[in-house]
Amino acid sequence: MSLQISPQLIELEIGGMTCASCAARIEKKLNRMDGVTATVNYATEKATVTADPGVTAADLIATVEKTGYSAAVKAAEKPAEPDRTDPLRTRLIVSIVLSVPVILLAMVPAWQFTYWQWASLTLAAPVVVYGGWPFHRAAAINLRHGAATMDTLVSLGTIAAFGWSLWALFFGTAGEPGMTHPFSLAVNRTDGAGAIYLEAAAGVTMFILAGRYFEARSKRRAGDALRALLELGAKDVAVLRDGREVRVAVEDLRTDDRFVVRPGEKIATDGVVEEGSSAVDRSMLTGESVPVEIAPGGEVAGGTVNAGGRLIVRATRVGADTQLAQMARLVEQAQAGKAEVQRLADRISAVFVPIVITLAVATLGWWYGTGAGWTAAFTAAVAVLIIACPCALGLATPTALLVGTGRGAQLGILIKGPEALESTRRVDTIVLDKTGTVTTGVMKLVAVLPDDPELLRLTASVEAASEHPIAHAIAAGVGDHLPVSGFTSFEGLGVRGTAGDREILAGRIGLLEREGFEVPFEVARIAAEQEAAGRTAIVAGWDGKARGVLAVADTVKPSSATAVAGLRRLGLTPVLLTGDNETVARAVAAEVGIDEVIAGVLPAGKVDVIRRLQSDGRVVAMAGDGVNDAAALARSDLGLAMGTGTDVAIEASDLTLVRGDLTAAVDAIRLSRRTLRIIKSNLFWAFAYNVAALPLAAAGLLNPMIAGAAMAFSSVFVVANSLRLRRFRPLY
Repeated sequence: MSLQISPQLIELEIGGMTCASCAARIEKKLNRMDGVTATVNYATEKATVTADPGVTAADLIATVEKTGYSAAVKAAEKPAEPDRTDPLRTRLIVSIVLSVPVILLAMVPAWQFTYWQWASLTLAAPVVVYGGWPFHRAAAINLRHGAATMDTLVSLGTIAAFGWSLWALFFGTAGEPGMTHPFSLAVNRTDGAGAIYLEAAAGVTMFILAGRYFEARSKRRAGDALRALLELGAKDVAVLRDGREVRVAVEDLRTDDRFVVRPGEKIATDGVVEEGSSAVDRSMLTGESVPVEIAPGGEVAGGTVNAGGRLIVRATRVGADTQLAQMARLVEQAQAGKAEVQRLADRISAVFVPIVITLAVATLGWWYGTGAGWTAAFTAAVAVLIIACPCALGLATPTALLVGTGRGAQLGILIKGPEALESTRRVDTIVLDKTGTVTTGVMKLVAVLPDDPELLRLTASVEAASEHPIAHAIAAGVGDHLPVSGFTSFEGLGVRGTAGDREILAGRIGLLEREGFEVPFEVARIAAEQEAAGRTAIVAGWDGKARGVLAVADTVKPSSATAVAGLRRLGLTPVLLTGDNETVARAVAAEVGIDEVIAGVLPAGKVDVIRRLQSDGRVVAMAGDGVNDAAALARSDLGLAMGTGTDVAIEASDLTLVRGDLTAAVDAIRLSRRTLRIIKSNLFWAFAYNVAALPLAAAGLLNPMIAGAAMAFSSVFVVANSLRLRRFRPLY
């Protein structure tokens, strides 16, 4: 019998990637290795590799390094990383300070003092060399692997503009005292000896560096979801040692340790209750709106909250084996499996760059072949590269993102990056978590049947003495409570106490029957109807007879039905997904107008549901607010987190709705789609300028001022087009 050897899972941290095509290149190289299946995620800068036992991490790292990038095995526990955006921010600030005077001098002839061109060279040189270094380095790596991205175009254009300016200053006539760039719209042939393009070299570097910085700052948050998730657990725990409570760090907790959990405390780790009974709020993990009653022998999960009495728990799983840690892995796997969305500019550049280089070489050959000489031929060829340099392209994405995200922030919508925008265009299904998203997530008294003020006041007074969340909801139904004596709590069933001159018994209908109370048919019917409607029915009575029913429920947010209708108008099919039971889920879905319901689903199951919908050909958005939604938010094509929810959900999402109002989801998708349309139109006009001017450059008719004016107009148009987003208005 042959022995089946399991493949090994190796995670690598990748350094040096500048765009999604870098991730694709590394992934392609790794997958060419025998016995290796790899996924590389540009957003998280990680590679997840499944490899045969014969393949070592060193082999994988060597392959990544041969491809031109750095790699290291992911550490199990890592100290907090320094902010990688700091060096980029420094480059950007230096570039802005030095570039602005260069651009102003070039565009305003009246400010061109004697030797202004040499001052411009002094200011522009550090911008092109130091500020543009990330682009030049990436272009060199791309060249080594026969690829072309936006970095290649930026590097080529800025080096061509700067190199030609140096030649014109030192060997042409541009360096002479009193040289100016007069504002002229005449089209005529020139040898370029008196033209400098320092403002183009410095300006393009500055603009595109700004876009890269904003992208890097957004991307850095990709790993924050995991950190936030792991921080949700308790930090220390009261362990029983020799009959005494000893406070220790959670990391020091071991399997079979017995520990104490007081009311309101987080449960330190997964375990089994040995002593005590309580209600445990598991909504963070499972989405259940009602706390679950736990008795000795019941299982509890780390990170959930003890809402009732004192518990003594025996630890069964600690560290990486807990449900919370497993959920962190789910989030990471979902992020790693998320399809990379290549930036639009990169995709266009992949075609545009080879065409420009080919045209420049053809121009050089044509002019030299016609006997015009090397100077004219080289001038025309360099002009092609300069005019192709994407000045407006550098503004196209960041300005639209800046205005769009700024307007979104004013409306309580936080957009994380361009990938989120592209996802909104394709989404056709939106999965809505129930608790905290469609509903308030807070238990509330919704009905007193019959409507009897005495029934409400007496029951609320007795319930006010209880710690249970359902009791709190009933107690909040009246402002002033009667004094209560002889209070008794029946764990998981109800309460007894004397309020005024009556002894009140309130709880599940089975408790009243057990205590010998008469339960009239009408009261039993009302209780059954309320339970069928997805509410929790509390029956209350005195003097041996049940008097009425108090219904408690997690209420639907007032705006949810309107929001669902708005999502349908955007062409999205809503699906209600919850860890709660089918009855409750159906009742909520009917109230807000959702036809498709998937209930009783655990966190791992939520990811499976998203994956199943995607495998059916749907492009899925997910809206949620809890820890239990984090992995599904990360796995979905577009994650929307309610700002009233947990940090984990917010970090794992693409869009955050600060108000916690589902109508904001409608505006978020509308704004995202509008911003994406603006970016696309910006890219079109940025490239339209290049394409229109290329024939002039190739013909040797490129006047520097026409080029500068056209480039300035193109940039101004892109900015003005982006500013239209400031007029975006919410629907509700």
